[in-house]
Amino acid sequence: MKKLGVAVIGTGFWGKNHARIYKELASTELVAICDVNAERAKSVADQFGVKAYTSSSRMLKNDEIEAVSVCTWSTKLALEALRALKAGKHVLVEKPMATNTKQAEKLLETAEKNGLHLTVGFLMRFIPGMQHIREAVENKKIGELVCATAKRVSQWPERIGDVGVVKDTAIHDIDVMRYISNEDPITVYAKAGSMRYRRFEDYAQIMLTYEDGKSAFIESNWLTPYKTRTLTVTGSEAIMRLDYITQELWIESAKENLQPRFPWQEPLKLELQHFADCISEKKKPLITGADGLKALQIAEAALQSSAKNRAIKLRQ
Repeated sequence: MKKLGVAVIGTGFWGKNHARIYKELASTELVAICDVNAERAKSVADQFGVKAYTSSSRMLKNDEIEAVSVCTWSTKLALEALRALKAGKHVLVEKPMATNTKQAEKLLETAEKNGLHLTVGFLMRFIPGMQHIREAVENKKIGELVCATAKRVSQWPERIGDVGVVKDTAIHDIDVMRYISNEDPITVYAKAGSMRYRRFEDYAQIMLTYEDGKSAFIESNWLTPYKTRTLTVTGSEAIMRLDYITQELWIESAKENLQPRFPWQEPLKLELQHFADCISEKKKPLITGADGLKALQIAEAALQSSAKNRAIKLRQ
């Protein structure tokens, strides 16, 4: 079977992981990497035995490349993703996908016009326990969904420089809430601010409300001394708790407490394998460009809510 030719644009910490996994997968062939930092580009390219570029425009002329991962600074994601789509490449763009919704809409339009796959890096969906939660909610195995609470807190990440906590980390949980509920919230109310870092918000509490009365709460910050990544889903008959880091899942009901065992799997590897399979098999990805756009719209509404100190009604 012919391998899918892939490349990575942006080889910082996360982009380097993309390159490593593409090199490991049996169905992909890492052809090239690109980074504006020539020294880093060469170092990563040498590590994986591929060609290095400092210009994505030049790299995208390489016909061996069929798909790219875009892992640049958040403010450069849309520019590089659009360039790749216009060059006829399938694209996985890391969250938050774009600086604003107008840029994200342009990506969707270009991908559709050119018949290309566009997916967004929301890898929480690929954790096995998350799939179990989604299925339990959908089939009412925990009764009616009442609310969901996510906590994503840690110390200040050194890699951050051009985006705040809402679009960098809380956006993961915004997508998770859409995924497990299989619907969009109707309003968002948020409090966000800067305690230590003045350029962008470093903490946020976000509340999402839904048509039928259920709600979701998201706590995200870069202030706590240790890293916590958890999701609690409350149903009328049971509660499910997921630790994103250990991938442990607990199910608590009136009758019993269960802890289903899933082998630990690297979510990024599952995500990139899925991306490659969708291209090869011409099937719709689990996460579409439209999912990325929706999450970004909600994140922007959260920031607007905090600035205006009122709930923001979301466009349906």
